Amino acid sequence: MQALWLEQGKISYRQDIDLPSYQEHEALVRVLLAGICATDLQLIQGYYPFTGILGHEFVGEIVQAPFKPEWIGQRVVGEINMSCGHCSQCLAQRSSHCVNRHVLGIKQHHGAFADYLVLPLKNLHCVPDNVKNEEAVFTEPFAAALEIQHQYHVKPTDKVLIIGAGRLGQLIAQTLALTGCDLQVVARYAKQQALLQSQHINWILESEIQHYYYDLIIEATGSQSGFQTAINAIRPQGTIILKSTYKGDIKVNFSQIVVNEIQILGSRCGAFLPALNLLKQKKLKLEKLIDTHYSLSQGIDALTQARQKGMMKVLLSP
Repeated sequence: MQALWLEQGKISYRQDIDLPSYQEHEALVRVLLAGICATDLQLIQGYYPFTGILGHEFVGEIVQAPFKPEWIGQRVVGEINMSCGHCSQCLAQRSSHCVNRHVLGIKQHHGAFADYLVLPLKNLHCVPDNVKNEEAVFTEPFAAALEIQHQYHVKPTDKVLIIGAGRLGQLIAQTLALTGCDLQVVARYAKQQALLQSQHINWILESEIQHYYYDLIIEATGSQSGFQTAINAIRPQGTIILKSTYKGDIKVNFSQIVVNEIQILGSRCGAFLPALNLLKQKKLKLEKLIDTHYSLSQGIDALTQARQKGMMKVLLSP
């Protein structure tokens, strides 16, 4: 099959990849659409030493499922963490933090930038009939955006700032806007600003951020400078939620964090069922976030395009 292969920081388009094998508890999935996200780009830059097929945002169709043959032909999306089920984290119901986990397209498991992928049946969720492929492909990042509200109860009276209006920042903004909070989003580029304005979400420039003002800040820039911006803008005893993953170490003024009693939370993956439920209800406007669409054979060009400043979602299809 064809696939985008990462090895030693170099990405290549290949047509000689064997069809993935699967076990009885797994399903073979034909990829219909896959989305490029910041993590894919960071893996190419060396964020984590991964070798194999990139990609973890996808919607596909089951073609083989020994334990659930009735699922054949069903459109699905898939949770990306594969857990062992018996380590201390799994036994404590924290399977997404399994110490032995494999992660689709990120850690020890080939991903979605290919004709086919394999996932355990327990990781797969059926896509509602009224949800189009171009919406379903956002399920994984949408679930990650909703995880913020699982970690922090956002009240209508909260003053909330999102730093970063890129791919994930736009999704976070749409989900937080549903809470009725006093929301502002830092947006550098005209395209980002227009998207937010079309959803009646307030955007501001970085120069307009108020210091020591916000109850909750979500840092989603992918840039180390975004963290310091958040530290300066959060009120005493406020909460910062980090959605960025940074390559290497960053310098942090911990005295400022301690003196102001700032709470810092990391935030990663989220549950798919709430995301699919909101997609079914048509609560979000997602198709405006799609900038362009490439075939898998054009995948290297697609990744180059996705790196451009201000780019939103770039999709791949076989």
